[in-house]
Amino acid sequence: MSELANYELHGRVMLVTGGGRGIGRGISELLAAHGATVAVNYRNDAEAAADTVAAIEAAGGSAKAYQASVDDVDGCAVMVEAVVNDFGGIDALICNAGIASRGRSVADTDPAEMERVVATHAFGPHHLSRLALPSLRARAALHGRADIVMISSVATSHMAANGAPYNMGKAAMEALALTLAKEERPNHVHVNVVAPGLVETDMGLRLSRAMTGNREMQDLRALDAVSPFGRVCQPSDIAKVVLWLCSDGAGYVTGQRIEVDGGGR
Repeated sequence: MSELANYELHGRVMLVTGGGRGIGRGISELLAAHGATVAVNYRNDAEAAADTVAAIEAAGGSAKAYQASVDDVDGCAVMVEAVVNDFGGIDALICNAGIASRGRSVADTDPAEMERVVATHAFGPHHLSRLALPSLRARAALHGRADIVMISSVATSHMAANGAPYNMGKAAMEALALTLAKEERPNHVHVNVVAPGLVETDMGLRLSRAMTGNREMQDLRALDAVSPFGRVCQPSDIAKVVLWLCSDGAGYVTGQRIEVDGGGR
């Protein structure tokens, strides 16, 4: 088998949460370009999800949009059932949906913000994993493997001040992933974590504003000169790592956390 063939995903169905924008769109488009059928989840931005589906289809791929808020367990159950009914199963779950915290100290954080951010980053992936696992296990038995990839953040390596809700949510997500990796290895479900640094997305801009206190920042490319390799990380950089983790190239990889930050700043 050629090295290129190792990255072919034909016949596999992949659910990408937050798949219509930013990192999620980059992941959705790259997986589809390698043959996967992509279920593009969105919470509110139906237009962005539709644009992503249209772009995938225009390039010859297969995709469909599904609405659900990942912190709504009933909505997640409806979505997972719909994807399984539409495509016959789920081969990979990419937990990418996320929201930024507001950059406040613990003393000044609204409890409702903490609950909302942690629910999105930790409870949501738990709900979705639990709901998708019957199909993931069945597909792994049929095809030899299935995957869960959780998109975390280098925030868990630094635990910077003024970001407790986000830090807590991502840390809990990683704990979930490493636990699942052990539980699901006998079922041939690989579970891994991708931890991006700053990425040029709308959310990346909001996070950068919150963490630096620079509310006037408009363009992350202004940081190219002080970024690794002379450029801010792009969604495609994250997508390529997700593609590898879901491919035969990572056939003996599970329970790993990969930082994608150019080696840090």
